[in-house]
Amino acid sequence: MSSSKFITTFLFSLTITLLLQTSFGADPLFHFCSSSENFTANSPYESNLKTLTNSLIYKTPSTGFGLASVGQYQKAYGLALCRGDVSASDCKTCVSEAPKEILNRCPYNKGAIIWYDYCMFKYLDTDFFGKIDDTNKFYMWNLKNVDDPSTFNYKTKELLSQLAEETYGNNKYYASGELKLEKSETLYGLTQCTRDLSSNDCKKCLDDAINELPSCCDGKEGGRVVSGSCNFRYEIYPFVNQ
Repeated sequence: MSSSKFITTFLFSLTITLLLQTSFGADPLFHFCSSSENFTANSPYESNLKTLTNSLIYKTPSTGFGLASVGQYQKAYGLALCRGDVSASDCKTCVSEAPKEILNRCPYNKGAIIWYDYCMFKYLDTDFFGKIDDTNKFYMWNLKNVDDPSTFNYKTKELLSQLAEETYGNNKYYASGELKLEKSETLYGLTQCTRDLSSNDCKKCLDDAINELPSCCDGKEGGRVVSGSCNFRYEIYPFVNQ
């Protein structure tokens, strides 16, 4: 991702911070269109991408993760990931909406990625499976500051690091939890990786993301670092489904 795109990411994230969603909605959090060449209408790639999309919509809801590649010529690769606490029906709704929205926003791009609160959908014309994607990345943060940034930052990293260990240590590559703070407050968090990664790469992806806390969310009541391979989120209010 170019430096100009990275700056745009920060600015855009700042403008939508107040829209941090607590339930599934039609509006995506963010998206990127790839800078690779475009495909043409009625081409083999378009046909393969359509088949790929249908396959992921079908495969993903049962486990919350889908991975597929379609075609011999002009092959399309894709994956879909639903947040670990999301029901199969909500996962299907999100994964069904995502490709329609990203194809509308990135018409004829051979690669694109889109994130919602409940899911992520990604496709590309080259094999990206099993590789850490730290190119497609964005930050979101709450505009409100905490009273004691130093202590809060320490506690936030403590919780997320603990959740990261749980994440790459289980088959679902997802963990959520909470940590009691002072004044009867509670910090809530989640961490997640795409399941095409090895356990070591999931660990690396999350560790690198958590190390970006000072750049992303220093002293903020809530925040996220989200990439194409892993993500974390924390808030001072509950946001996962029980």
